[in-house]
Parts: sequence; C-alpha cells; structure tokens
Amino acid sequence: MFDSFAWMNVAGSHPVILFDGYCRFCSGVVQWILRRDRKKVFRFAPLQSQAARALSGGRSLLSDSFLLYESGKLYERSSAALRVVRHLPGLWPLLYGLIVVPKPLRDLVYNWIGRNRYRLFGKSEHCFSPLPADSDRFLNL
Repeated sequence: MFDSFAWMNVAGSHPVILFDGYCRFCSGVVQWILRRDRKKVFRFAPLQSQAARALSGGRSLLSDSFLLYESGKLYERSSAALRVVRHLPGLWPLLYGLIVVPKPLRDLVYNWIGRNRYRLFGKSEHCFSPLPADSDRFLNL
C-alpha cells in the first residue's frame, strides 16, 4: 500500500498539483505555473506516480482531472485550478472570484476540455519530465 503520511511529509506545507503526465496540455499548464510561481509555493506529481496515489488516499484518480492537494484536502477540476491561481503573483488571484459560480457550471467547460484534451493538444508517449532546475519540486523523482 502507499504511505500517504510519508508523502505528506515530503510535500511539507506546500500545496501539490497532481496532473496527467502524458497530456501535453496538462504538462503545458504545469510549465506555465512553474514560470509564474517565483516563490516556489507548489510541488508537482503526475497522476501516474506513487506520490499522487498516496496523496489521494489510494483512491482511483481520474486521468482527465487536475487535482490540488492543499492543507490535507484534495480539490479537483475547476476548484483546484482556481485555488492554484490564488497563489500566483500579479492579477491572477482575481480569477479566484469565479469560485462563487456554482461548481457544476464552472466544471462544464473544464469537463469538455478534459474529455477532448488528447484530441486537441495531443498525448505524449512519455510522462512529463521537468527541467533539472525544477526537479526538486516534483515528488515522483
């Protein structure tokens, strides 16, 4: 079984973004976050990793979902994305105001992109691999 406690200790107080490591769109979003997260708030783990399974409590992870493990809770889809932008510099935190939109409405667009992301953006044959300068922020390495 997966030792969630050990992975929680590795993550420390950092929120962890769980993403589909084979999805080119998802990997692009991770790179976009890395460029903006100058304070190095976030840690990352592909959904296919042991770290992601441990942080999710061993539950089956949806491969079309973007998840955020923060303060002992797991957020998914649009809720996770909005919580991420809340931590970024500049005007990005203003997008968090969209949290007042009912989740089913927010997730309509999110779910459409999730279902069609491989067709629209492609799928990599290999799981995402960060640049050496960022590798310490990835829990699966």
